[in-house]
Amino acid sequence: MLRKMNHSFLTLVSGLLIMTLLQGCGLFGNKGTASEKLNRRGEVTGVPKRAGWQQSLPFEMVPVKAGTFWMGQADEDIGVSRASTNKQVTISEFFMDKYEVSNNKYRQFLDAVRMGELALGTPTTQANPPEFVLEELLPDTTIWSQSFTHHYGDPLMEYYFDHPAFDDYPVVGVSWDQAKKFCEWKSYHMNANDESEFDMPKFRLPLEAEWEYASKGGKDIAKFPWGGPYLKNRRGCLMANFKPGRGNYIDDGFAYTAPVDAFAPNGYGLYNMAGNVSEWVEDAYNPAANSLIWDMNPTYMDSTESRKVVRGGSWKDVGYFLETSSRNFEYQFVQTAHIGFRTTMTYIGRSGSMSSNSNKRSRR
Repeated sequence: MLRKMNHSFLTLVSGLLIMTLLQGCGLFGNKGTASEKLNRRGEVTGVPKRAGWQQSLPFEMVPVKAGTFWMGQADEDIGVSRASTNKQVTISEFFMDKYEVSNNKYRQFLDAVRMGELALGTPTTQANPPEFVLEELLPDTTIWSQSFTHHYGDPLMEYYFDHPAFDDYPVVGVSWDQAKKFCEWKSYHMNANDESEFDMPKFRLPLEAEWEYASKGGKDIAKFPWGGPYLKNRRGCLMANFKPGRGNYIDDGFAYTAPVDAFAPNGYGLYNMAGNVSEWVEDAYNPAANSLIWDMNPTYMDSTESRKVVRGGSWKDVGYFLETSSRNFEYQFVQTAHIGFRTTMTYIGRSGSMSSNSNKRSRR
């Protein structure tokens, strides 16, 4: 009796296995997915197996959702420059670095170039790894002594970029061109070391309009990133790292730069959008740019203009340059002790679907 039951069970299992295999070969009426069936009937359904990709939030970036705001001066134009007239514009969603690029993150870039690690990692849709010359990427550490007349900057010249005590301080002494190279490397580093079939959008410098929109922290008209019109809070503490008075640099707690996570973030969770170091943005400088740019994702591009916009003010600037609307410039090849940068990434998709939780990229 037991032998008959075992024989019947084996027969049933064998039958089910054969039916499964035959169905996989397209027999018994199963001729593939609905899309494949429609394609065989001459319908157009699109290339299969491309769904499932999503853009996740990269490490230490924050999502900035799309919106409309008044770009331009948020207070009196004390310099009567008329270089920041008001204009209502719309900005698409994007990701932005929570912090200014630190010495240690820039050092990782240099180490990758020095060690020849650019070609390592999983296959990527980028055709070739970027090519860099190490000597052209090094920050100029002499700026601590040379940027200021009769200033003893030798300790910073020796230690600021190389010593671990300053790892979390913003990198300085980098030009606009070097900041662009960092973005190029960061894009390749992310995509070449990920298993996804499709690349994430490239990292880049923020557009000037994106930078100003993000600096306001979700407020339509904000003189400073924290929203209020004053440089101190209710307790009398300074809200950023800058020069609060003639010859006075220390009242905010730092004589020079501060760590990238110092002071409170704005409404988007972005740190040091005012003070600490000024930041390179993508745009070329034109005092009349606001009257020339479009009102949707505006940017002023001019490859023949070597002056590039810097925003946010720095540790050596007075309060006026910390205003969200203050515009300044520097030549793209200049390296200084007060200009750094942060990166952004275009978001692909609807703003409502932006991920603010996952730091892992979806894999296929």
